[in-house]
Amino acid sequence: MFERRIEEAGLNSWPALQQLLFDGWIIRFARGYTKRANSVTPIYPSQLSSEEKIDHCERFYEQKQLPTIFRLPSFAAESASLERVLEQRGYYSFERSHVWSTTLSSTLTEPDLALHNVSLASWLPIYCQFSTRYSELQHLHGELLERIPPPFLYAVLYLEGVPVACGLGVLEHEMFGIFDVVTDPAQRQKGYGTRLVTAMLAWGRQHGAHYAYLQVIETNLIAQQLYAKLGFQPCYDYWYLKKRNEGEMSPSTGGSAF
Repeated sequence: MFERRIEEAGLNSWPALQQLLFDGWIIRFARGYTKRANSVTPIYPSQLSSEEKIDHCERFYEQKQLPTIFRLPSFAAESASLERVLEQRGYYSFERSHVWSTTLSSTLTEPDLALHNVSLASWLPIYCQFSTRYSELQHLHGELLERIPPPFLYAVLYLEGVPVACGLGVLEHEMFGIFDVVTDPAQRQKGYGTRLVTAMLAWGRQHGAHYAYLQVIETNLIAQQLYAKLGFQPCYDYWYLKKRNEGEMSPSTGGSAF
């Protein structure tokens, strides 16, 4: 299944500090840095009962002093029934995101000389300069990035020697994932994001990728318009579920696709 192959590559490209495979579910922990690395994702068929497995997951995250969060991909056969069981246990859904994919054209071979493949030590300060997301946990961001298996691309687009946009690309066999794309707030609406992603796709094609994928939150319409222009199309969705604490209201949709 194409969707599951993208999901596997995406999980490998955004590693957790601890990951367990539990009867078809993947349990991930990263000390709270991003929901994707601190949640339970069902991917493969299960044998045990959902109630028994949910109890186990809740104990796991309770020991880690974190809320239990489930991440349900739309292609997984178990997602719909699991969502009903979770809702009966007081969970609510939030932050639906889209996974988009595209086939990489063989014409994507010309390098953009403004794109630089830099080290993680050089890339991370640029990312932190452009993005304040999870700013208090950036030390964990670096720790997770160090776990990514090569080959990878820490991409920075320079204009007259000054960085204007950056992104992360991770290649796994035929799949090229694009993450952490951000433009300097002072340089937005100038086409640098499009130029960056186009150059990253060319790098992926040059290094043997046949497909590219990325994740974008449902409410980020500007990013979706950009990716559609670059040939990306919706592939599948995923969303999160979390247990509501007493007196807590369901959050509005927003934030990142992490």
